[in-house]
Amino acid sequence: MIDLHTWLSQQHHGLRTFKTFQQKLETLSRDDPEQRALCRLLSGLVGSYIEAFDEEPLPVAVADQAYGRLLDLVASLDLRANADRRLADVNRIAACDLLH
Repeated sequence: MIDLHTWLSQQHHGLRTFKTFQQKLETLSRDDPEQRALCRLLSGLVGSYIEAFDEEPLPVAVADQAYGRLLDLVASLDLRANADRRLADVNRIAACDLLH
């Protein structure tokens, strides 16, 4: 996740970044099967955001807010944590909405 966070922190706030992030999650999921559930949830979260604005104008304020939320969320994940912390991370992702 550190690599994903570093990459994400250097990107533009547009939809292309979110689409590329999904691709990176697919790669991580394939390369590190222990992270598959986390990657699937993050991908779904990002996918919902992409679907909401695909083919439509993306307001800058909305893009900035969604990007900030995703960046904070990824920064907060600890892949080496104990099971309780990992479950809390998964639940936080499942409850997250990048738009609200």
